[in-house]
Amino acid sequence: MQVSKVTSLVSCAHPAVDAAKVDAVSESLINVDEATDLAEMFRLLGDPTRVRILFTLLEAGELCVCDVAAVVGATETKVSQAMRILRTAGAVRNRRDGRNVYYRIHDSHVRLLLDLSRQHLAHGADEGPA
Repeated sequence: MQVSKVTSLVSCAHPAVDAAKVDAVSESLINVDEATDLAEMFRLLGDPTRVRILFTLLEAGELCVCDVAAVVGATETKVSQAMRILRTAGAVRNRRDGRNVYYRIHDSHVRLLLDLSRQHLAHGADEGPA
């Protein structure tokens, strides 16, 4: 029966809690607030335009909205909205030069997160389906 095979994959064969392991993991588990913050950070990567903007800034270092829009093939309005979200989340920083605003990646942690995410994706593609 197909159903029983699926059920056995998602449930314990011998339902019993290993109290020592549960206690050890519970003590080191991140709290709900930190998990929420991390989920919000990863949600930034849920939009392909924002991802492309971030990688554009990784390559260029610093660009204004119109340059970013030209690179990623989006409207300046869409890029401006994405920049507001990315800036609020702390992923990018900006500086004003007269009427122009230039954006860059906030710090090396953002670069590391993007590089590792891309490597992970490539690694999964190399191995194929599980």
